[in-house]
Amino acid sequence: MDFEKEIKQIQERNTRVELDKRWETCWTRRVCICILTYLVVVIYSYVIRYWSNIFLSSLVPVIGFTLSTLSLRFVRKLWEKKLK
Repeated sequence: MDFEKEIKQIQERNTRVELDKRWETCWTRRVCICILTYLVVVIYSYVIRYWSNIFLSSLVPVIGFTLSTLSLRFVRKLWEKKLK
């Protein structure tokens, strides 16, 4: 294998890893997770007024987490564009 090609692959990987680290600690990500979690809890609080059971209550963290992971991909792409 060509050493220059290997070095380039390692450099590209390092760039991706550095970007991942920056994303994990950035305020944009944290604020988005807070907002999404808040919205899920507000909707949950509205719904729970009418239905109250343990299975519905257990869905709150699952839905909040799932929404944050699904929507944060879009936010991350915007964040990465801003960095460039």
